[in-house]
Parts: sequence; C-alpha cells; structure tokens
Amino acid sequence: MSSIRTAVIGVGYLGRFHAQKYAQSTKSELVAVVDSRADARDRVAAELATRSVGDYRELLGKVDAVSVVTTTPAHFEIAAAFLRAGAHVLVEKPITEQPAEARELIDIAAKQRRVLQVGHLERFNPALRAAEPHLARPRFIESQRLAPYKERGTDVNVVLDLMIHDIDLIQSITRSDIVAVDAIGSPVFSDEIDIANARITFANGCVANTTASRVSLKSERKLRIFEDAAYLSLDLQQKVLTLIRKRSSPPTPGQLPVVIEEASFEQGDALASEIESFLDSIVQQKAPIVSGEDGLRALETALRISAQVNAGLAARRAAS
Repeated sequence: MSSIRTAVIGVGYLGRFHAQKYAQSTKSELVAVVDSRADARDRVAAELATRSVGDYRELLGKVDAVSVVTTTPAHFEIAAAFLRAGAHVLVEKPITEQPAEARELIDIAAKQRRVLQVGHLERFNPALRAAEPHLARPRFIESQRLAPYKERGTDVNVVLDLMIHDIDLIQSITRSDIVAVDAIGSPVFSDEIDIANARITFANGCVANTTASRVSLKSERKLRIFEDAAYLSLDLQQKVLTLIRKRSSPPTPGQLPVVIEEASFEQGDALASEIESFLDSIVQQKAPIVSGEDGLRALETALRISAQVNAGLAARRAAS
C-alpha cells in the first residue's frame, strides 16, 4: 500500500507533536498542517517540510487521514467534515463538547466505513499494557492525576482536561455500566473546576475513586487496582508496574504469603504508538484501540461528574 496522506488540523502545543509523528512514520506522508494562526502553521510546516494551510476545507477529499487537535468546540465540525469526505479521523480528547455530537461522529464513521479514533493517550502507556494480562475482576480502583497550573487547557474544566484520561482507563478496565457517581470539586485559579474527586460505582460491584488536580506543585499519574488475590500499582508517569499477588500454594517457612514483581519500562513515545496504531487500523481495516464509542462513554461520565460538581458549588454559593 502507498503511504497514507495525512494532515494535522491545529498545530499548537500538542498538534505540533502529532505532525512530527506523522512526518516520522513510514506509513504516512504528511501533506499539510492547518491552523488559523499563520505563524504557528508556517513554523511547523517549515520544520517538517510540508504545506501550510489556513483553512481545513482546502484539504477535504485530498487527504486519507487527519488528526484533529483543535480546541474542543471545533472537534465536531472538523471531524464530521473529514469523515464525510472519506478521511479517517483521530480526534483528541474529549471527543466533542456534547454526547449527541459524538454519537453523530460515530454514525458518520460507520456509514463511511472510516476509522474514528479518540486520543486517550494513556491507553498506550507501556505500564498499562503490561498490566492488562493480569487483570481479572477488579474490586476497587484508585487513580490520582496531579499537574501544576498552566493556562493551556483551561478552556475546559479539570474533569474534561485531566480526569477524563482516568475515566477512560477505569471504564476500559471495569467494562461495566455505572450505577452511581458522587463527586466534589472547586475552581482555584481559573473560572472552571481546577480540582475534583469522584467516587464511581459500577454494576459489577467495582468501585473507583479518582482525583484530578491542575493546581498541584508536582506532576503525578498513578493508578492502583485491587482484586480478590492481587494488587497492581501503576506509576503511569515513571512507567513502572508493581504486581503483588497471593501465592498459588502455601508459603514455606520464612516466605511471604505474596509474590511481589516489579517491572520498569523505557519512557518510550506513547503518542507515536497511538498514531502508529491509528495508521495500522487504517491499513488493516480493523477497529481502533480507542474507539468513538469509548470516547463517548468517557465524555458522558466526565459531563456527569462535572454537572454534579457544579451543582454542589451552586448549592454552596446559595447557602453562603
């Protein structure tokens, strides 16, 4: 098969990295980068020896696949246009602003027989991939995602900016419907929610507790999974997996009743893995690892948590 003609729509901080990965891939020919800001698109185009385009509509029908790395409000319009034009689409998270828009993208992709992948990057973390074969029936999951405050990303609240990564991971692990959500949070430095905690109960009995903050002094991304006879601790930032499991036979004198294993992985390049997986899905005509349906589920849960946090804040303000 000839190279897949690719383009990146939105080449700000993250979009530039998308463009670099397409330019480096042997499966891709990066034909253009698109941004409304001439300085941003010209800089990336010059760096990667590709075409600079100001309006994404110029590329409709002229590319095979795109990454949509714009602000969230623009996701639906741009992704829908390229899907209708016959292109495969990798759209950054959250998939869209509203679930109805996400459902429409899923329908268009199905009708057009095109790949729709959502950019939940942590699915490609090597520590998570190594943990997956050891997961049987999680009983309790705890996640923490902490980051220092940055102006970038504050167009959405911390649930849609950061927590949605862990929401997607948790839902991919439990594979069960949500029966209850209890959430709290607060703005700190922005007008949106900057720190939040949610307790999520699933129909299969699993309970997850997830915390996200973008007003921390340090960066941390950790996931802990408890099962009947095992405990998995994942440091997603340092790429370390610790597995503690009950021995299959009684311990001998002096032995611990558990086996402890730890594995560290090279830092690697999760974004390159994500984009290569997207391109593989196109070449092999197979479903992506993170589907539009996965993106929709994560969005619905994130909006549910956000609504509950905002309702609590409104009640608190009314009472003060």
